[in-house]
Amino acid sequence: MTESTEPGTGVSAEDRKIITLARSARARNGVPEGAAVRDETGRTYVAGTVELDSLRLSALRTAVAMAVASGAGSLEAAAVVTAEEGVSDEDRAAVRDLGGPATPVLVAGPDGTLRGTVTAG
Repeated sequence: MTESTEPGTGVSAEDRKIITLARSARARNGVPEGAAVRDETGRTYVAGTVELDSLRLSALRTAVAMAVASGAGSLEAAAVVTAEEGVSDEDRAAVRDLGGPATPVLVAGPDGTLRGTVTAG
């Protein structure tokens, strides 16, 4: 599949979509992070940080868990919107478990600006 990039951004339309979904989840739920993942069929799974007394999950691990629970066989890409500078090793490991080490993880700031891309590997 060939993806075109949005003019002036260097980000494909599909990657921009998961960043926007992640940003929306963060804002809508008033949580520290929002995340979205895209599976091998193009379906997306969106989540925010989970902070319960008995359960704490980052937004990215929650989105990966939702993909697995929905029957996804692999991931094409993941995005996290956060005020943090990067992605934790645990988050990258969750993406790697489902998508493999080359799966891109897009890291964006709260305003949706892409700060960088790392691989799950």
